[in-house]
Amino acid sequence: MKKQQRQPHPSALLRKPAALASLAAAALLLTACGGGGDGGGGFGFGGTPPVADTGRGSVVTNPPQQSAKLSSDDFKASLQSSDQGKALLQVAGTPKCGIDMRYLEYRTIGAKNEATNATAAIMVPTGTDVACSGARPVVLYAHGTTAAKNYNLAQWTDSTQPAAGEGLLIAAMFAAQGFIVVAPNYAGYDKSTLPYHPYLDGDQQGKDMVDALTAARKTFSNINATDAGSLFITGYSQGGYVAMAAHREMQATGKAVTASAPLSAPSAISLLTDYSFLGWPALGSTLFVPLLTTSWQQQFGNVYKATSDVYEDQYAPGIDTLLPSLTPVNTLFATGKLPQLALFPANAKPGPVNSQLSIFYGANNLIRQSYLTLTAGDIQSNGCSGNALPATSASLASTTPLDCKPTVGFRQAALANDLRNWVPTRPMLMCGGANDPTVNFVSTRATTGYFLAKGMPPALLSVVDLEDSAAVDAYSNARAGFAQAKSLLAQNTSGSASDKAQAVTLAYHGTLAPPFCLASARGFFQGVLAAGG
Repeated sequence: MKKQQRQPHPSALLRKPAALASLAAAALLLTACGGGGDGGGGFGFGGTPPVADTGRGSVVTNPPQQSAKLSSDDFKASLQSSDQGKALLQVAGTPKCGIDMRYLEYRTIGAKNEATNATAAIMVPTGTDVACSGARPVVLYAHGTTAAKNYNLAQWTDSTQPAAGEGLLIAAMFAAQGFIVVAPNYAGYDKSTLPYHPYLDGDQQGKDMVDALTAARKTFSNINATDAGSLFITGYSQGGYVAMAAHREMQATGKAVTASAPLSAPSAISLLTDYSFLGWPALGSTLFVPLLTTSWQQQFGNVYKATSDVYEDQYAPGIDTLLPSLTPVNTLFATGKLPQLALFPANAKPGPVNSQLSIFYGANNLIRQSYLTLTAGDIQSNGCSGNALPATSASLASTTPLDCKPTVGFRQAALANDLRNWVPTRPMLMCGGANDPTVNFVSTRATTGYFLAKGMPPALLSVVDLEDSAAVDAYSNARAGFAQAKSLLAQNTSGSASDKAQAVTLAYHGTLAPPFCLASARGFFQGVLAAGG
Protein backbone atom coordinates (compact mmCIF):
# COMPACT_ATOMS: atom_id res chain seq x y z
CA MET A 1 0.00 0.00 0.00
CA LYS A 2 1.31 3.41 -0.95
CA LYS A 3 2.04 6.09 1.56
CA GLN A 4 -1.30 7.54 2.63
CA GLN A 5 -2.20 11.12 1.88
CA ARG A 6 -5.29 13.11 2.62
CA GLN A 7 -6.81 16.52 2.17
CA PRO A 8 -5.77 18.70 5.13
CA HIS A 9 -8.12 18.77 8.10
CA PRO A 10 -9.38 22.29 8.91
CA SER A 11 -7.14 22.40 11.96
CA ALA A 12 -4.16 22.27 9.63
CA LEU A 13 -5.27 25.12 7.40
CA LEU A 14 -3.38 27.83 9.22
CA ARG A 15 0.04 26.38 8.59
CA LYS A 16 2.62 28.49 6.89
CA PRO A 17 3.75 27.01 3.55
CA ALA A 18 7.00 25.80 5.10
CA ALA A 19 5.17 24.25 8.01
CA LEU A 20 2.86 22.36 5.66
CA ALA A 21 5.73 20.33 4.29
CA SER A 22 7.24 19.57 7.68
CA LEU A 23 3.94 18.34 9.09
CA ALA A 24 2.67 16.42 6.07
CA ALA A 25 3.98 13.09 7.30
CA ALA A 26 2.36 13.51 10.70
CA ALA A 27 -1.04 14.04 9.08
CA LEU A 28 -1.22 10.32 8.38
CA LEU A 29 -2.32 9.62 11.92
CA LEU A 30 -5.38 11.71 11.70
CA THR A 31 -7.40 11.04 10.57
CA ALA A 32 -29.55 -3.99 -7.48
CA CYS A 33 -32.44 -4.04 -4.91
CA GLY A 34 -32.25 -5.61 -1.54
CA GLY A 35 -34.01 -5.81 1.76
CA GLY A 36 -37.51 -6.18 0.33
CA GLY A 37 -39.46 -9.19 1.35
CA ASP A 38 -41.78 -11.23 -0.79
CA GLY A 39 -44.86 -9.81 0.91
CA GLY A 40 -46.28 -13.19 1.87
CA GLY A 41 -47.47 -14.53 -1.49
CA GLY A 42 -45.84 -15.92 -4.58
CA PHE A 43 -45.57 -13.61 -7.55
CA GLY A 44 -47.79 -15.69 -9.75
CA PHE A 45 -51.45 -16.51 -10.29
CA GLY A 46 -53.35 -15.27 -7.26
CA GLY A 47 -50.14 -14.00 -5.65
CA THR A 48 -49.18 -10.52 -4.50
CA PRO A 49 -46.09 -8.88 -5.99
CA PRO A 50 -43.43 -7.95 -3.43
CA VAL A 51 -43.39 -4.42 -2.13
CA ALA A 52 -40.19 -2.68 -3.19
CA ASP A 53 -37.99 -1.47 -0.34
CA THR A 54 -37.18 2.06 -1.46
CA GLY A 55 -37.60 4.14 1.69
CA ARG A 56 -35.17 5.30 4.36
CA GLY A 57 -32.60 2.69 5.22
CA SER A 58 -33.10 0.69 2.04
CA VAL A 59 -30.23 -0.68 -0.04
CA VAL A 60 -29.56 0.43 -3.60
CA THR A 61 -27.22 -2.48 -4.46
CA ASN A 62 -27.06 -5.75 -2.54
CA PRO A 63 -24.53 -7.20 -2.00
CA PRO A 64 -22.44 -4.04 -1.74
CA GLN A 65 -19.45 -3.95 -4.08
CA GLN A 66 -16.10 -5.16 -2.75
CA SER A 67 -13.65 -2.24 -2.95
CA ALA A 68 -10.61 -3.94 -1.38
CA LYS A 69 -9.55 -7.03 0.52
CA LEU A 70 -6.51 -7.17 2.79
CA SER A 71 -5.13 -10.04 4.85
CA SER A 72 -3.91 -9.27 8.35
CA ASP A 73 -0.34 -9.95 7.22
CA ASP A 74 -0.68 -7.60 4.25
CA PHE A 75 -2.12 -4.89 6.46
CA LYS A 76 0.61 -5.30 9.06
CA ALA A 77 3.36 -5.26 6.41
CA SER A 78 2.00 -2.07 4.88
CA LEU A 79 1.94 -0.35 8.27
CA GLN A 80 5.47 -1.49 9.06
CA SER A 81 6.75 0.00 5.80
CA SER A 82 6.67 3.60 7.09
CA ASP A 83 7.48 5.47 10.29
CA GLN A 84 3.92 6.78 10.38
CA GLY A 85 2.50 3.29 10.03
CA LYS A 86 4.76 2.03 12.80
CA ALA A 87 3.48 4.81 15.06
CA LEU A 88 -0.10 3.80 14.30
CA LEU A 89 0.75 0.18 15.07
CA GLN A 90 1.97 1.23 18.51
CA VAL A 91 -1.36 2.89 19.26
CA ALA A 92 -3.80 0.54 17.52
CA GLY A 93 -1.97 -2.75 18.07
CA THR A 94 -0.93 -5.50 15.64
CA PRO A 95 -3.77 -6.38 13.24
CA LYS A 96 -5.50 -9.60 14.22
CA CYS A 97 -7.82 -9.65 11.22
CA GLY A 98 -7.83 -9.01 7.54
CA ILE A 99 -10.47 -6.66 6.13
CA ASP A 100 -13.11 -7.20 3.46
CA MET A 101 -14.01 -3.67 2.31
CA ARG A 102 -17.49 -3.05 0.90
CA TYR A 103 -19.05 0.00 -0.75
CA LEU A 104 -22.70 0.49 0.23
CA GLU A 105 -25.23 2.83 -1.35
CA TYR A 106 -28.36 3.44 0.70
CA ARG A 107 -31.38 5.73 0.82
CA THR A 108 -31.85 8.46 3.42
CA ILE A 109 -33.22 12.01 3.70
CA GLY A 110 -31.95 15.58 3.62
CA ALA A 111 -32.57 18.48 5.99
CA LYS A 112 -36.09 19.05 4.63
CA ASN A 113 -37.01 15.35 4.70
CA GLU A 114 -36.42 15.15 0.97
CA ALA A 115 -35.48 11.70 -0.29
CA THR A 116 -31.84 11.26 -1.28
CA ASN A 117 -29.08 8.68 -1.39
CA ALA A 118 -25.76 8.35 0.39
CA THR A 119 -22.88 5.89 0.60
CA ALA A 120 -20.91 4.13 3.31
CA ALA A 121 -18.02 1.79 3.92
CA ILE A 122 -18.55 -1.59 5.51
CA MET A 123 -15.40 -3.22 6.88
CA VAL A 124 -15.78 -6.90 7.70
CA PRO A 125 -13.04 -8.65 9.73
CA THR A 126 -11.64 -11.80 8.11
CA GLY A 127 -9.12 -14.45 9.11
CA THR A 128 -8.60 -17.41 11.41
CA ASP A 129 -8.03 -15.56 14.68
CA VAL A 130 -10.88 -16.08 17.12
CA ALA A 131 -11.50 -12.31 17.06
CA CYS A 132 -12.15 -12.31 13.32
CA SER A 133 -14.90 -14.87 12.75
CA GLY A 134 -18.31 -15.72 14.07
CA ALA A 135 -20.65 -13.13 15.55
CA ARG A 136 -18.86 -9.79 15.87
CA PRO A 137 -19.75 -6.45 17.54
CA VAL A 138 -20.58 -3.55 15.23
CA VAL A 139 -19.02 -0.08 15.34
CA LEU A 140 -21.03 2.68 13.66
CA TYR A 141 -18.41 5.33 12.86
CA ALA A 142 -18.97 9.01 11.95
CA HIS A 143 -16.21 10.91 10.16
CA GLY A 144 -14.87 14.39 10.84
CA THR A 145 -15.36 17.64 8.94
CA THR A 146 -14.12 17.66 5.38
CA ALA A 147 -14.52 20.08 2.50
CA ALA A 148 -13.87 17.29 -0.03
CA LYS A 149 -17.06 16.38 -1.91
CA ASN A 150 -15.51 13.06 -3.04
CA TYR A 151 -14.77 11.85 0.50
CA ASN A 152 -15.28 8.08 0.46
CA LEU A 153 -14.23 5.86 3.35
CA ALA A 154 -14.81 2.76 1.24
CA GLN A 155 -11.81 3.79 -0.90
CA TRP A 156 -9.31 4.59 1.86
CA THR A 157 -6.74 2.17 0.41
CA ASP A 158 -6.33 4.63 -2.49
CA SER A 159 -3.62 7.05 -1.36
CA THR A 160 -5.15 9.86 -3.46
CA GLN A 161 -8.53 9.58 -1.73
CA PRO A 162 -9.24 12.41 0.77
CA ALA A 163 -10.51 9.79 3.24
CA ALA A 164 -7.26 7.77 3.13
CA GLY A 165 -5.88 8.90 6.50
CA GLU A 166 -9.08 8.63 8.52
CA GLY A 167 -10.06 5.35 6.85
CA LEU A 168 -6.68 3.81 7.66
CA LEU A 169 -7.02 4.88 11.27
CA ILE A 170 -10.46 3.36 11.85
CA ALA A 171 -9.54 0.21 9.91
CA ALA A 172 -6.50 -0.33 12.15
CA MET A 173 -8.30 0.62 15.34
CA PHE A 174 -11.52 -1.35 14.88
CA ALA A 175 -11.87 -3.61 11.82
CA ALA A 176 -8.40 -5.18 12.19
CA GLN A 177 -9.23 -5.91 15.84
CA GLY A 178 -12.47 -7.76 15.13
CA PHE A 179 -15.21 -5.13 14.93
CA ILE A 180 -17.54 -4.90 11.93
CA VAL A 181 -17.39 -1.22 10.93
CA VAL A 182 -20.16 0.72 9.22
CA ALA A 183 -18.88 4.19 8.27
CA PRO A 184 -21.25 6.50 6.36
CA ASN A 185 -19.91 9.18 4.03
CA TYR A 186 -23.05 11.28 4.78
CA ALA A 187 -25.67 12.82 2.52
CA GLY A 188 -24.09 15.43 0.25
CA TYR A 189 -20.79 13.55 -0.19
CA ASP A 190 -19.43 11.08 -2.70
CA LYS A 191 -22.22 10.00 -5.11
CA SER A 192 -25.05 11.42 -2.99
CA THR A 193 -27.33 13.55 -5.14
CA LEU A 194 -28.16 15.96 -2.31
CA PRO A 195 -26.73 19.32 -3.48
CA TYR A 196 -25.62 20.36 0.02
CA HIS A 197 -24.44 18.67 3.22
CA PRO A 198 -26.63 18.94 6.37
CA TYR A 199 -23.63 19.89 8.50
CA LEU A 200 -24.29 19.68 12.25
CA ASP A 201 -28.01 19.25 11.61
CA GLY A 202 -28.57 16.95 14.57
CA ASP A 203 -31.90 15.54 13.46
CA GLN A 204 -30.84 14.75 9.88
CA GLN A 205 -27.37 13.48 10.74
CA GLY A 206 -28.73 11.17 13.43
CA LYS A 207 -31.26 9.74 10.98
CA ASP A 208 -28.60 9.42 8.24
CA MET A 209 -26.46 7.29 10.54
CA VAL A 210 -29.38 5.08 11.49
CA ASP A 211 -30.33 4.67 7.83
CA ALA A 212 -26.80 3.61 6.93
CA LEU A 213 -26.75 1.05 9.74
CA THR A 214 -30.20 -0.25 8.80
CA ALA A 215 -29.16 -0.68 5.19
CA ALA A 216 -25.81 -2.24 6.07
CA ARG A 217 -27.44 -4.85 8.28
CA LYS A 218 -29.67 -5.89 5.38
CA THR A 219 -26.53 -6.86 3.45
CA PHE A 220 -24.66 -8.67 6.23
CA SER A 221 -25.88 -12.13 5.25
CA ASN A 222 -24.51 -11.61 1.75
CA ILE A 223 -21.02 -10.51 2.81
CA ASN A 224 -20.24 -13.01 5.59
CA ALA A 225 -20.81 -10.51 8.37
CA THR A 226 -22.50 -11.92 11.47
CA ASP A 227 -23.88 -9.31 13.84
CA ALA A 228 -23.39 -10.21 17.51
CA GLY A 229 -26.01 -7.67 18.54
CA SER A 230 -23.61 -5.31 20.31
CA LEU A 231 -23.67 -1.82 18.76
CA PHE A 232 -21.08 0.84 19.53
CA ILE A 233 -21.30 4.35 18.07
CA THR A 234 -18.30 6.64 17.79
CA GLY A 235 -16.81 9.43 15.71
CA TYR A 236 -14.36 12.29 15.97
CA SER A 237 -14.88 16.07 15.68
CA GLN A 238 -17.97 16.56 13.49
CA GLY A 239 -18.19 12.80 13.79
CA GLY A 240 -18.34 13.10 17.57
CA TYR A 241 -21.39 15.33 17.20
CA VAL A 242 -22.94 12.97 14.66
CA ALA A 243 -22.26 9.93 16.86
CA MET A 244 -24.06 11.60 19.75
CA ALA A 245 -26.95 12.60 17.48
CA ALA A 246 -27.19 9.00 16.28
CA HIS A 247 -27.26 7.71 19.87
CA ARG A 248 -30.00 10.23 20.67
CA GLU A 249 -32.01 9.19 17.60
CA MET A 250 -31.73 5.48 18.37
CA GLN A 251 -32.65 5.96 22.03
CA ALA A 252 -35.68 8.05 21.04
CA THR A 253 -36.90 5.42 18.57
CA GLY A 254 -36.30 2.41 20.79
CA LYS A 255 -33.30 0.97 18.93
CA ALA A 256 -30.64 -0.80 20.96
CA VAL A 257 -27.30 0.92 21.61
CA THR A 258 -24.67 -0.84 23.70
CA ALA A 259 -22.49 2.25 24.29
CA SER A 260 -21.22 5.33 22.50
CA ALA A 261 -18.06 7.43 22.43
CA PRO A 262 -18.47 10.94 20.95
CA LEU A 263 -14.91 12.22 20.60
CA SER A 264 -13.90 15.89 20.52
CA ALA A 265 -17.55 16.61 19.82
CA PRO A 266 -18.98 20.11 19.20
CA SER A 267 -22.12 18.85 20.94
CA ALA A 268 -22.71 22.18 22.70
CA ILE A 269 -22.77 23.88 19.32
CA SER A 270 -24.64 27.01 20.40
CA LEU A 271 -21.98 27.61 23.04
CA LEU A 272 -19.21 27.26 20.45
CA THR A 273 -20.84 29.55 17.90
CA ASP A 274 -21.46 32.17 20.59
CA TYR A 275 -17.79 31.89 21.53
CA SER A 276 -16.82 32.52 17.91
CA PHE A 277 -18.87 35.69 17.58
CA LEU A 278 -17.59 37.03 20.91
CA GLY A 279 -13.92 36.67 20.01
CA TRP A 280 -12.91 32.99 20.28
CA PRO A 281 -13.08 31.62 16.71
CA ALA A 282 -11.96 28.06 16.11
CA LEU A 283 -9.18 27.00 13.76
CA GLY A 284 -10.90 26.24 10.47
CA SER A 285 -13.73 28.74 11.02
CA THR A 286 -13.63 30.01 7.44
CA LEU A 287 -14.77 26.53 6.41
CA PHE A 288 -17.03 25.78 9.36
CA VAL A 289 -19.18 28.91 9.13
CA PRO A 290 -20.10 28.51 5.42
CA LEU A 291 -20.90 24.83 6.02
CA LEU A 292 -23.12 25.83 8.94
CA THR A 293 -24.98 28.66 7.24
CA THR A 294 -25.67 26.52 4.16
CA SER A 295 -26.88 23.60 6.27
CA TRP A 296 -29.03 25.59 8.66
CA GLN A 297 -30.50 27.73 5.87
CA GLN A 298 -31.68 24.51 4.23
CA GLN A 299 -33.02 23.28 7.57
CA PHE A 300 -34.86 26.40 8.70
CA GLY A 301 -34.78 28.97 5.88
CA ASN A 302 -34.15 31.95 8.16
CA VAL A 303 -30.38 32.20 8.55
CA TYR A 304 -30.29 34.93 5.89
CA LYS A 305 -32.46 36.50 3.20
CA ALA A 306 -29.40 36.74 0.96
CA THR A 307 -25.89 35.41 1.47
CA SER A 308 -24.67 39.03 1.38
CA ASP A 309 -26.43 39.56 4.71
CA VAL A 310 -23.68 37.46 6.29
CA TYR A 311 -20.73 37.49 3.89
CA GLU A 312 -18.65 40.20 2.26
CA ASP A 313 -19.43 40.90 -1.40
CA GLN A 314 -16.35 39.11 -2.72
CA TYR A 315 -17.45 35.82 -1.11
CA ALA A 316 -21.25 35.99 -0.99
CA PRO A 317 -22.04 34.93 -4.59
CA GLY A 318 -22.15 31.13 -4.69
CA ILE A 319 -20.97 30.53 -1.13
CA ASP A 320 -24.18 28.63 -0.40
CA THR A 321 -23.21 25.99 -2.97
CA LEU A 322 -19.44 26.11 -2.52
CA LEU A 323 -18.98 23.37 0.10
CA PRO A 324 -18.40 20.50 0.01
CA SER A 325 -16.33 20.89 -3.14
CA LEU A 326 -14.38 18.89 -5.69
CA THR A 327 -11.87 21.75 -5.71
CA PRO A 328 -9.05 21.32 -3.17
CA VAL A 329 -9.26 23.63 -0.17
CA ASN A 330 -5.93 25.28 -0.89
CA THR A 331 -7.18 26.13 -4.38
CA LEU A 332 -10.32 27.71 -2.90
CA PHE A 333 -8.04 29.88 -0.77
CA ALA A 334 -5.65 30.68 -3.60
CA THR A 335 -8.44 31.70 -5.98
CA GLY A 336 -10.16 33.92 -3.43
CA LYS A 337 -13.27 31.79 -2.96
CA LEU A 338 -12.59 31.76 0.80
CA PRO A 339 -10.07 33.51 3.04
CA GLN A 340 -7.63 31.23 4.77
CA LEU A 341 -7.62 33.02 8.12
CA ALA A 342 -9.62 36.25 8.26
CA LEU A 343 -13.07 35.45 9.59
CA PHE A 344 -13.80 38.96 10.86
CA PRO A 345 -12.73 42.52 9.92
CA ALA A 346 -9.34 43.67 11.15
CA ASN A 347 -10.76 46.46 13.29
CA ALA A 348 -13.50 44.37 14.93
CA LYS A 349 -11.71 42.29 17.56
CA PRO A 350 -14.57 41.90 20.07
CA GLY A 351 -13.89 40.26 23.41
CA PRO A 352 -10.49 39.52 24.94
CA VAL A 353 -8.68 38.82 21.70
CA ASN A 354 -5.09 37.85 22.37
CA SER A 355 -2.19 37.71 19.94
CA GLN A 356 -3.03 34.15 18.88
CA LEU A 357 -6.68 34.91 18.17
CA SER A 358 -5.81 38.06 16.24
CA ILE A 359 -5.01 35.89 13.20
CA PHE A 360 -8.77 35.56 12.65
CA TYR A 361 -9.11 39.31 12.06
CA GLY A 362 -7.74 40.92 8.92
CA ALA A 363 -8.18 42.22 5.40
CA ASN A 364 -10.39 40.37 2.93
CA ASN A 365 -12.39 38.98 5.82
CA LEU A 366 -15.31 36.59 5.36
CA ILE A 367 -18.03 37.87 7.73
CA ARG A 368 -19.49 41.36 7.39
CA GLN A 369 -19.01 43.80 10.24
CA SER A 370 -22.76 44.46 10.25
CA TYR A 371 -23.54 40.77 10.77
CA LEU A 372 -20.87 40.42 13.45
CA THR A 373 -22.35 43.43 15.27
CA LEU A 374 -25.87 42.04 14.94
CA THR A 375 -24.96 38.60 16.24
CA ALA A 376 -22.70 39.77 19.06
CA GLY A 377 -25.44 42.15 20.16
CA ASP A 378 -27.99 39.34 20.20
CA ILE A 379 -25.66 37.25 22.37
CA GLN A 380 -25.34 40.11 24.83
CA SER A 381 -29.10 40.77 24.90
CA ASN A 382 -30.37 37.20 24.63
CA GLY A 383 -27.58 35.10 26.10
CA CYS A 384 -28.14 31.46 26.99
CA SER A 385 -27.59 30.50 30.62
CA GLY A 386 -25.39 27.54 29.71
CA ASN A 387 -23.22 29.58 27.36
CA ALA A 388 -21.88 32.07 29.90
CA LEU A 389 -18.58 33.64 28.90
CA PRO A 390 -16.27 32.76 30.43
CA ALA A 391 -17.83 29.45 31.38
CA THR A 392 -18.29 28.77 35.08
CA SER A 393 -18.75 25.47 36.87
CA ALA A 394 -22.32 26.44 37.69
CA SER A 395 -23.22 27.23 34.10
CA LEU A 396 -21.67 24.02 32.79
CA ALA A 397 -23.79 22.00 35.21
CA SER A 398 -27.00 23.83 34.31
CA THR A 399 -30.18 21.83 33.81
CA THR A 400 -31.48 24.56 31.48
CA PRO A 401 -28.45 25.62 29.42
CA LEU A 402 -30.59 26.53 26.40
CA ASP A 403 -33.01 28.77 28.28
CA CYS A 404 -32.84 31.75 25.95
CA LYS A 405 -34.66 33.26 22.99
CA PRO A 406 -32.20 34.51 20.36
CA THR A 407 -33.54 36.69 17.58
CA VAL A 408 -30.81 36.04 14.97
CA GLY A 409 -31.60 33.07 12.72
CA PHE A 410 -28.11 31.60 12.92
CA ARG A 411 -28.25 31.52 16.72
CA GLN A 412 -31.77 30.07 16.66
CA ALA A 413 -30.50 27.25 14.44
CA ALA A 414 -27.49 26.65 16.70
CA LEU A 415 -29.82 26.40 19.67
CA ALA A 416 -32.08 23.93 17.86
CA ASN A 417 -29.08 21.76 16.94
CA ASP A 418 -27.40 21.86 20.35
CA LEU A 419 -27.34 18.35 21.81
CA ARG A 420 -27.86 19.43 25.42
CA ASN A 421 -31.50 18.38 25.22
CA TRP A 422 -31.50 14.67 26.10
CA VAL A 423 -29.88 12.28 28.57
CA PRO A 424 -28.23 8.99 27.53
CA THR A 425 -29.39 5.83 29.27
CA ARG A 426 -26.48 3.74 28.01
CA PRO A 427 -22.74 4.10 28.81
CA MET A 428 -20.96 6.98 27.10
CA LEU A 429 -17.33 8.09 26.91
CA MET A 430 -16.32 11.57 25.81
CA CYS A 431 -12.70 12.35 24.95
CA GLY A 432 -10.74 15.38 23.84
CA GLY A 433 -7.96 17.71 24.83
CA ALA A 434 -8.22 20.79 27.04
CA ASN A 435 -6.02 22.80 24.64
CA ASP A 436 -7.83 21.86 21.43
CA PRO A 437 -7.92 24.98 19.22
CA THR A 438 -10.55 23.58 16.83
CA VAL A 439 -13.26 22.11 19.07
CA ASN A 440 -12.97 23.91 22.38
CA PHE A 441 -13.04 21.35 25.21
CA VAL A 442 -15.61 23.53 26.95
CA SER A 443 -18.15 21.80 24.68
CA THR A 444 -17.38 18.45 26.29
CA ARG A 445 -17.40 19.94 29.77
CA ALA A 446 -20.72 21.69 29.15
CA THR A 447 -22.38 18.60 27.68
CA THR A 448 -21.23 16.25 30.42
CA GLY A 449 -22.16 18.87 33.02
CA TYR A 450 -25.67 18.99 31.61
CA PHE A 451 -26.02 15.20 31.53
CA LEU A 452 -24.96 14.89 35.16
CA ALA A 453 -27.15 17.78 36.26
CA LYS A 454 -30.11 16.09 34.59
CA GLY A 455 -29.50 12.91 36.54
CA MET A 456 -27.33 10.70 34.35
CA PRO A 457 -25.61 8.23 36.71
CA PRO A 458 -21.91 9.14 36.94
CA ALA A 459 -21.04 5.45 36.47
CA LEU A 460 -22.45 5.62 32.94
CA LEU A 461 -20.36 8.64 31.89
CA SER A 462 -16.59 8.64 31.36
CA VAL A 463 -14.65 11.78 30.40
CA VAL A 464 -11.07 11.68 29.12
CA ASP A 465 -9.08 14.90 28.95
CA LEU A 466 -5.87 13.95 27.16
CA GLU A 467 -4.12 16.84 28.91
CA ASP A 468 -4.95 15.57 32.40
CA SER A 469 -1.63 13.82 33.04
CA ALA A 470 -2.34 13.52 36.76
CA ALA A 471 -5.32 11.22 36.22
CA VAL A 472 -4.69 7.53 36.91
CA ASP A 473 -7.27 5.26 35.29
CA ALA A 474 -7.85 2.98 32.31
CA TYR A 475 -6.93 5.83 29.94
CA SER A 476 -3.56 6.75 31.45
CA ASN A 477 -1.68 5.09 28.58
CA ALA A 478 -3.61 7.15 26.03
CA ARG A 479 -2.73 10.36 27.87
CA ALA A 480 0.92 9.35 28.08
CA GLY A 481 1.01 8.47 24.38
CA PHE A 482 -0.58 11.80 23.49
CA ALA A 483 1.99 13.69 25.55
CA GLN A 484 4.79 11.77 23.85
CA ALA A 485 3.37 12.47 20.38
CA LYS A 486 3.25 16.20 21.12
CA SER A 487 6.81 16.11 22.41
CA LEU A 488 8.11 14.25 19.36
CA LEU A 489 6.43 16.66 16.98
CA ALA A 490 7.95 19.62 18.78
CA GLN A 491 11.40 17.99 18.74
CA ASN A 492 11.13 17.27 15.01
CA THR A 493 10.05 20.81 14.16
CA SER A 494 12.90 23.17 13.34
CA GLY A 495 12.97 26.76 14.47
CA SER A 496 12.28 28.61 17.68
CA ALA A 497 10.27 27.49 20.69
CA SER A 498 7.40 29.50 19.24
CA ASP A 499 7.63 27.57 15.97
CA LYS A 500 7.56 24.27 17.85
CA ALA A 501 4.56 25.32 19.91
CA GLN A 502 2.77 26.46 16.77
CA ALA A 503 3.38 23.10 15.11
CA VAL A 504 1.76 21.33 18.08
CA THR A 505 -1.18 23.72 18.09
CA LEU A 506 -1.82 23.30 14.38
CA ALA A 507 -1.60 19.50 14.51
CA TYR A 508 -3.48 19.16 17.80
CA HIS A 509 -7.02 18.44 16.64
CA GLY A 510 -6.53 16.84 13.26
CA THR A 511 -3.39 14.76 13.80
CA LEU A 512 -2.32 14.34 17.40
CA ALA A 513 -5.49 13.68 19.38
CA PRO A 514 -7.57 11.36 17.13
CA PRO A 515 -5.64 8.09 17.54
CA PHE A 516 -5.51 8.42 21.31
CA CYS A 517 -9.19 9.28 21.68
CA LEU A 518 -10.07 6.38 19.36
CA ALA A 519 -7.85 4.02 21.36
CA SER A 520 -9.67 5.21 24.48
CA ALA A 521 -13.01 4.54 22.80
CA ARG A 522 -11.99 1.02 21.80
CA GLY A 523 -10.82 0.23 25.31
CA PHE A 524 -14.09 1.61 26.67
CA PHE A 525 -16.12 -0.57 24.29
CA GLN A 526 -14.10 -3.65 25.18
CA GLY A 527 -14.68 -2.92 28.85
CA VAL A 528 -18.44 -2.63 28.29
CA LEU A 529 -18.39 -5.96 26.45
CA ALA A 530 -16.37 -7.62 29.22
CA ALA A 531 -18.89 -6.36 31.77
CA GLY A 532 -21.69 -7.94 29.77
CA GLY A 533 -23.06 -4.64 28.52
